[in-house]
Amino acid sequence: MDKKAIRDAYKRYWLENGKTPVSVYTFCLQLNIPETAFYDNYASFEALEKDLWRSFFEDTLEKLKADEIYGNYSTREKLLAFYFLWVQQLRENRSYILLQKEKYLAPPLHLDKLESFRIAFYAYIHDLIKEAYQTGEVKERKYVSDQYVHGFWLQALFVLQYWIKDDSDRFEMTDAAIEKAVNLSFQLISSNTLDSLLDFGKFMFARK
Repeated sequence: MDKKAIRDAYKRYWLENGKTPVSVYTFCLQLNIPETAFYDNYASFEALEKDLWRSFFEDTLEKLKADEIYGNYSTREKLLAFYFLWVQQLRENRSYILLQKEKYLAPPLHLDKLESFRIAFYAYIHDLIKEAYQTGEVKERKYVSDQYVHGFWLQALFVLQYWIKDDSDRFEMTDAAIEKAVNLSFQLISSNTLDSLLDFGKFMFARK
């Protein structure tokens, strides 16, 4: 079995049983495959879960890059498109995610599970910001620019947690939250707003 087949089987187990398999042995027994078939792909269930979240991201990005229109978007529009499509991708797996929602609503717990996704997301955002520098959409600032990726990661976590709790029709409130969060973040890093805040912070610090 390849990784995708194992991931799908693992999700199906969770949906049917509401918990992690007792062991890799029993999981493979149900799939009628040897344990080595699992370990050829993953070292543990924890590694599989990390790869699941990375796969949600990679499937989203693959679909975006296959869309010719996406390539003509501004940086802000690309990030909006990513979040909208990512949420759609998550929606296809909502039952599985909700079974484990407590892990993703508690920051100390979700950081480990989302680590592979975080690394891939950072690389994506880094490229977006670099593109935005070239187009003038984002202002490059000494010492501060390197922190942009961390801010966008917090934004991604906000979107995830908002969507998990969202009970509006067709998750319309999540769409609205995405648009407001992305627009605000780009207003901060592309205008003089952040510069004014930084200057005020320096002023207050200098007085102490």
